[in-house]
Amino acid sequence: MKILIIQTAFIGDVILATPLIEKLHQQFPDAKIDFLLRKGNEGLLKNHPKLNEVLIWNKKQNKTKNLFSILQKIRRTKYDNVINCQRFFSTGMLTAFSNAKEKVGFDKNPLSTFFTKKIKHQIADSNNFTHEIQRNHHLIAHLTNEQPALPKLYPSDSDFNQIKTNERYICIAPTSVWFTKQLPAEKWLELIQRLPKEEEIYLLGAPSDFESCEKIKSTSQHSNIHNLAGKLNLLQSAALMKNAQMNYVNDSAPLHLASAMNAPVTGVFCSTVPSFGFTPLSSVRRVLETKEKLDCRPCGLHGFKACPKGHFKCSEIKF
Repeated sequence: MKILIIQTAFIGDVILATPLIEKLHQQFPDAKIDFLLRKGNEGLLKNHPKLNEVLIWNKKQNKTKNLFSILQKIRRTKYDNVINCQRFFSTGMLTAFSNAKEKVGFDKNPLSTFFTKKIKHQIADSNNFTHEIQRNHHLIAHLTNEQPALPKLYPSDSDFNQIKTNERYICIAPTSVWFTKQLPAEKWLELIQRLPKEEEIYLLGAPSDFESCEKIKSTSQHSNIHNLAGKLNLLQSAALMKNAQMNYVNDSAPLHLASAMNAPVTGVFCSTVPSFGFTPLSSVRRVLETKEKLDCRPCGLHGFKACPKGHFKCSEIKF
């Protein structure tokens, strides 16, 4: 049995699709499970013990040419099942023309007419909470059962060995791609000021986040703060988060890294809301959001480069 899972969006989206790997492997231990993702995210699934192959689509160079190359590879493999976690034309094309026996995806995909099985996709509201892992699980419930697995990543011994820490430390991932999903630096500084001086603090992020983290570090009065933005790969960051006393994160990729390691996590939601279904899943978890009722919140599913109203009141959150 050969199965392909497609998720070519962002880091968090890939992590929240990993429960499909876990569940399918549990149900079909001898199946060859492949995973298609975008170039740049492949480090998440490096040496994954339950995957046969990771397919990589380079979206930044020769996007269309590479898309058709991936399609040819998919068709040659002759998958039994192609499971598409996305709702966009490009992955819909890969699914529709995959040559697979069963093609499963969401009904909102523009090419879902050509799927053999369409699953209703609905972002929940405050009265009907559905987590993203549940939405994804609906794609394979007919192959397994109604109970979704949890996200899981597999850092290697080498990844853990790269992390040199004391027994007690805290991780903070203060940045996000989207401004309105990112708690302002002054709020992170308020948190750092309240943390015990003897505990080490590690600031995490991508290379592009280094300057923002460095500014927080230099402004802070804390004596044991370290800027690791851009210095760790994704699995090394996950390994570090696993044994932290707490991980403080925005509604962004580090939140899902913590969930995948069952690491203690506090997730901060500014312009987005927990009812969208992207809350933390760790055994020890907490969600923080403004207590003020704002007519403009949520202003969008993903976030914006600036507050549409200009006041950013949704970031007025207390730890």
